[in-house]
This record gives sequence, C-alpha cells and structure tokens, in this order.
Amino acid sequence: MPLEIDSEATARLMAMALDEARLAAGQGEVPAGAVVAEADGTFLASGRNQVIALSDPTAHAEILAMRKAAGIKGNYRLGGLILVSTIEPCPMCLMAAIHARLDRIFYGAPEPKWGAAGSRLCLHGMPWLNHRPVVAGGLMAEDCAALIQAFFRERRGKNQTDG
Repeated sequence: MPLEIDSEATARLMAMALDEARLAAGQGEVPAGAVVAEADGTFLASGRNQVIALSDPTAHAEILAMRKAAGIKGNYRLGGLILVSTIEPCPMCLMAAIHARLDRIFYGAPEPKWGAAGSRLCLHGMPWLNHRPVVAGGLMAEDCAALIQAFFRERRGKNQTDG
C-alpha cells in the first residue's frame, strides 16, 4: 500500500532527507536533500545537493537520489517507488522523476522561484504526459523552510560584511 503524507514512515524518510540537506549546507551547497524508498517506506537511496562539489548543474538532491536508486534496482524505471524531497522539485527534477515513473513524490517546503509542482508550474498535471505521479507538498514544511531560510540568511549576512 502506498504511503500517505502523514504516515510515520513518510515522516521518517523526510527526517532522513533533512539530514542530507544539513550535510549539503555544511558543504556550502543549497540545503536540499532527497530520499528514494520502496512503497512501504523501506529506504533505498538518498542524495543531497552537490552542484558545487561535483561541478555539475544537474547534481540536485533528487537527481542524485534517483541515480543511486536506479543503480541499486538495475533499471532507470523506478515504478513502485517514492521520492521524498525537502523542497519542491524544480522542472528538471520533476521531469526526471516522471520519466523514471516514480509513483509518489512528497516534498516539504514550496519553492517560489523554481517550483514545478504547483508554485510556478504544475508539470505533473500536464495532460500529454503518459505517467502522472501523485505529488503532495507540505510534509514537515516548516522544518524544511527554516533550514533553507537560515542558509540564505547566513549567506546574505556574509556577503554584506565581505565588502
């Protein structure tokens, strides 16, 4: 049975994604984390933003978690799996998740500039798609938003004193 957004397992997965996001922040990356899991909530793979560390503009948390999961499964199709992300996926990440055939996508904080799951775009609802995952936002949204806000608040403070 698929996870519900308020399930204990989904909250546990988001806590894992938040841990990944904190690791990203500690490395100077935008604090985003993601986890891919089986439909019953069994952990499969995780990722965190590493665009700077890897010099790769596609190294978003969701993409890296899906790459690891695909490697574990031995298939680029990830049907039956779920993605949990600390932030609303951008267009690249959401389309990759749709292409991978993920069943469900849960995210924490909305992304007002790049969000593709309702904030700016609603890509998963396009009628021409042959796969439409269930997408739900707001899972531990306050914790996810606080982490991102603190990161950018600190970054702005450093920029103001640097000169």
